[in-house]
Parts: sequence; C-alpha cells; structure tokens
Amino acid sequence: MALARAWSVALFGVDGVPVEIEADVGVGTVRTQLLGLPDAALHESKDRVKAAVRNSNHSWPTQRVTLGLSPATLPKGGSSYDLALACVVLAAAQAVPAERLPGTVLIGELALDGRVRSVRGVLPALMAARRAGLERAIVPAACLPEASLVEGLALHGAATLSDVIGWLNGDDASLVGPPAQGTQPPAAPPGPDLSDVVGQPEARWALEVAAAGGHHVLLTGPPGSGKTMLAERLVSLLPPLSADEAIGVTAIHSVAGLLTPETPLVATPPFVSLHAATSTAALVGGGTGLAKPGAVSRAHRGVLFIDEACEFGARNLDSLRTCLEDGEVRIARRDGIARYPARFQLVLATNPCPCAPPKDIDCICVPTAKRRYQVKLSGPLLDRVDLRVIMRPLTAMMAAEVSEPEPTAVVRARVLKARTRARDRWAAHGWRTNAEVPGPALRREFRLPRQATTVLDRALALGALTGRGADRCLRVAWTLADLAETDQPTADHVAAALEFRERRRP
Repeated sequence: MALARAWSVALFGVDGVPVEIEADVGVGTVRTQLLGLPDAALHESKDRVKAAVRNSNHSWPTQRVTLGLSPATLPKGGSSYDLALACVVLAAAQAVPAERLPGTVLIGELALDGRVRSVRGVLPALMAARRAGLERAIVPAACLPEASLVEGLALHGAATLSDVIGWLNGDDASLVGPPAQGTQPPAAPPGPDLSDVVGQPEARWALEVAAAGGHHVLLTGPPGSGKTMLAERLVSLLPPLSADEAIGVTAIHSVAGLLTPETPLVATPPFVSLHAATSTAALVGGGTGLAKPGAVSRAHRGVLFIDEACEFGARNLDSLRTCLEDGEVRIARRDGIARYPARFQLVLATNPCPCAPPKDIDCICVPTAKRRYQVKLSGPLLDRVDLRVIMRPLTAMMAAEVSEPEPTAVVRARVLKARTRARDRWAAHGWRTNAEVPGPALRREFRLPRQATTVLDRALALGALTGRGADRCLRVAWTLADLAETDQPTADHVAAALEFRERRRP
C-alpha cells in the first residue's frame, strides 16, 4: 500500500480554500474512487486523468485507487484538480518521486493527450495558496502571465503532464518560469472624449461630480440627447486603479474567464453595459452549484451602465439595492454562499415615457402608461441614486451651444484633484471616495454647522427626503466642496446637492 499527497485550491467566489488531495493505491477491486463531494465535472476527471497518464507514456495503476479531497465536507467542482490528481496517483504508485509534492499547489485541466489546459480563477487560487503557506505553484503555461501577479510563490508553468513528471523526477528545465515583469502595465487605448457631447451643461457637470465622488447617476431624456455618450465617457474621467484595486478587479475577471495572456492585469476601471433582456442571474450573479460573478461584480471599481432602465424588470433593478449599499454580492446556492465584491458606479439612463418623443408636447402616452413605465425605477432604488439629471431636447441643446465643450483631459484633471483631497481626508478611516463614507461619520465626526444643513432639516421635516437621502446629500456636498477646493461644504453646496436629488421626473 502506498500513499501520496498534493495540493490544489477550491474557489468560493473570489475566496479560495486549499484542498489536500490524497491518493491511496492498494489491494482490492480494480477501480478508481473519488471522495470529497465532487461535482459532475470533477467526477469525470477520473477518465480524463487516466487517458492523460496513458498518453504521457505512463501506466495507470492496476490496483484499487482511492482519491480523497479534504476538507471532505467542502463541495468541490471544476476541472482544475486534474493535474494534482494525476501527479498524486503517479506518486502513490511510485512511478515518480513524491519529495517535491509537499508545499506545491497544482492547478490545471488535462486534455486526453496530456496537454495542460488553462482554467479560470488562477489568480485568486494562488492568493489563497500563498495565505495558506504553500511555497510553490505549477499552473498551465498559458496562465503564467496572470499567475505572476502573485508574489511570494515559486511559480512554474507546464505545457504537458510530461513536463510536470519531468520536474518531479528532478528536471527543473522541463517547466517554464514566470515571464519578466514590466515596470508599467500596458497603457489602455484612449476612450471617447467628452468634447464629443454637444451641449448638456447640467449633465456634463453631474458627470464630473459623479466621477469626483464616486456617486450614482440617473440620466432622463429623449432619445438621441446624449445619455449613452455621457455614460461611456465616465470611465475616462476616473483615476487608474491602485495596485490593490487592480488585483481585486483582476481576480473577479479571472473567475469570470475574461482575462487574456496579452492583458493579464486589469489596470483601468471596467465599463459594463447591459441590455434590457439581462436576467437577474446575469446581473448580480448565479448559476448551478456555486454562483458565478455577474455584471455588478465585473464592474467592480468601475462603471455599470444600464441603458433604457425602465425597460428592465422592476425585480432586476431592485436586486441592485443591497450591493449599492454594501459594495458586495452574497449569493446563496446549494453548495454554499459565494461572495463577490461589487463596489461600482451605477449610471441609469431612461426615456421620460414609452413613446419618447423629441419634445414633451408631442407625447401620446396616457398618464397610466407613463406612470407604469416610470414606476420600474422604485423609490428605494432611486433613494440610492445621488444625482438625477434631466437631459435637454436636441433642439434646445443645439441652440445653447455657444462655446467649445471641455475635453476629457481638462475635466479629468479637476476630478483627480478632488479625488486626492477626498482620499487624503478619509485615509485614516480607510475610505477612498466620498460615496463610501458612512452616514454616522458624516453626522458625528464630520458634522457640518447647523446653518449649512438647514435646507436638509427642512426637507426632512416636510417628508421630501429620507434619512438615507440626507446622508447621500451630505456626500455629494463634500464632493462639491472638493471640486471648489474648500475645506468643508457650505450651505450652497448642500443646497446644490439637494437640488440634484429633486430632479426625478421631467
């Protein structure tokens, strides 16, 4: 009887759990048994691994093979365990030495001919392996650019199972080393410029405020007034991701299978645009077994744009409410709870009514149809949107254009300066933007003078504003103060923030 051990990683969301894989080769009925709550894809790995071993010029043991994946009560799925299963069986059968397996995590899917195929989630898996104290990692050669983002591990890439077997036999040259790290990530291609948007001074100003403070925006206006153009240009106003933010965003994109060897690191804020046919599972995440990341997680630290928002189902839109508050999504499924970060800026765009004429006087919608259309944006959802802007019709927009619109570079410079002021102010508390500051902190530690908040007190007394709305007005007021380069908001800043929230309907 022989026993060998190796390591792999099970992913739950972007959190990884090291899995110890044991192989016992001994007497008994010739069969291969896999224990440890494997799903269908993992259960099929027995046949894939057998074929890969045979086609790599090695023999599968002609004895009873028992494979155990521990923790045994943890559901496990996917094909990323193939490489570890093959190596641990060969080591237990004494076909290869087992001295190098302890402390080594092996990740990769095996083709029937022994090729090591790339898998999703390599980055978060290696981060979990590093936290668990594992020293080395062997991953598919195609995943080396992504894997090299994790420091503190001796990293190797394998193209075939034979390469890994050669390494286990002591041939270090059989595996590929990590690529040389560049000093800077590749520059993102220039996006569309803000100067392309003609007119719309109120909407342009709201976009600048949103970028400076990380606030959510609702754009309401007739078709062709520039709602989509403005939303697409918001990303260009945002600062590049910090090192920690880039790793967090890249981990999500790795689990979603969106990374490529050419761009292994997501260094710029992502932009995700949705169509009205998007399901709730595609929006917030879902799937059988353990949930996969949805659009809200793919937009983490970036912009989520929902065009024609009133065409979406009310249930889909209301599913955004929790992640807008918490900055993460928690999805419960049969196999456990997956947690995905989802701190994004939401941009909603909608027409004022179903017929959406260029001018309001041409609207043919009956009041009930108009109300049924607008009620898709529920009160609780709108209460979480800081800036609500009504877009001008095309005719008025063209007539109002008297000067050259500001390009993205000019506006972005003001945004970066305001973001720097906010970051320095909140650094001791761990907040990056004004939109992340909790309401209690704004009302206690950073309480404004009574004369500055009189207009909010009046709105609360009249029932025109909720407590959440008051907190969001204070956050916008701090952003307006940062753009004006003042130490704290004045009464005018608070009044301007409240005016943004009152622009709900055209």
